[in-house]
Amino acid sequence: MFSIFPIKGFIDQIDGFYCDGVSAGLKPNNKKDIGFIYSDTLCDVGAVLTNNKFQAAPLKHYQRYENDFKTNFVLINSKNANALTGEKGIEDINTIFSSLKFDITNPIMSSTGVIGNRLPIQKIVDGANTFDLSSKNGENLSQAIMTTDAYPKACLYEVKLEDGSSFKIGAVAKGAGMINPNLATMLCFICTDAKVSKKDIEEALNENKETTFNAISVDGDTSTNDTVLVLANGKSNAYDKEAFKEALKLVMHDMAMLMVADGEGAKKSVAFEVINAVTKEDAITAAKALSNSLLVKTALFGEDPNFGRIASTIGASRIQCDENTLLISYNDVVVFNKGEIVFDAKCEEDAGKVLQNKEFKIICDIGLGTQSFTAYGCDLGYEYVKINADYRS
Repeated sequence: MFSIFPIKGFIDQIDGFYCDGVSAGLKPNNKKDIGFIYSDTLCDVGAVLTNNKFQAAPLKHYQRYENDFKTNFVLINSKNANALTGEKGIEDINTIFSSLKFDITNPIMSSTGVIGNRLPIQKIVDGANTFDLSSKNGENLSQAIMTTDAYPKACLYEVKLEDGSSFKIGAVAKGAGMINPNLATMLCFICTDAKVSKKDIEEALNENKETTFNAISVDGDTSTNDTVLVLANGKSNAYDKEAFKEALKLVMHDMAMLMVADGEGAKKSVAFEVINAVTKEDAITAAKALSNSLLVKTALFGEDPNFGRIASTIGASRIQCDENTLLISYNDVVVFNKGEIVFDAKCEEDAGKVLQNKEFKIICDIGLGTQSFTAYGCDLGYEYVKINADYRS
């Protein structure tokens, strides 16, 4: 048995971890734009990376380490993705690390921002050489890694085990746009003092990613830089496989939901529940089609309970479905019932009230099987266009 409790704070509250963020001049107005995570003990590492074929230089750099490598340092920059920069982009990372004044082992770099520009090496080196590796300032770090994020994203949990031992696990993340199933621009750094092996880290990551980060969408775009990184320094000497897996799932879910809610101007977070599909693949396909549909997203923005867009998207996904078995509801307000239109004035009013909430469900009962899946999305409005039209400036 085990218990998991949310606690206040950032990853710097976990034994042996240190972090901070500073301004290196990448962002205007002296805003924080680079940060670090440091552990005073070498960490086992696990990661899941973007499925985009054009992986950015930091991801390629990471994958050149031996499979069982350990690290004690992560450097993160915003404003520049270091993507589509070829071998030079990897060389730039090595140049930066070789120019730092402190002793680090197998350092990892992670970047987010504009694609297609070389890193401003000297600015990053000068900024990073001001780091104090004894700093514990998770709030500064969370601000430094933001791009179009409206707010920082972090969580922290303590896990108490049956034998009386305990460990902590927490995360800091960024992500608001270029968010699409298969990881997306999202970065998530998870730290723990659990004594967990790389094998168990990767097993838990891969098991939990499908219902967390791979179940969310803001705009249907998958970034070149998406990274979920787990660092485990083992300093608690505590571990339980099921407890770790469950705690990691909570952390990943928290971060995924914060990203959807942020959604570059998004005002609404929506769970798209597809139930009673013939196959699991059908349920996943339909739910993700709904979370990605621009027509659905804009209807949500306008608080228009247009169930025709929901039905059309399900049909266009090409899953096994039949309008005579399909039931669509906004929370508990049924708007289409197995081939029967029940969308009278009262129904429309009730459904419209549901859409005025910041969070709600759209439930689609396919009525042909037993399989289900929930994808998560948000509305899409004027602010999204404004942000992305001016993104490079």
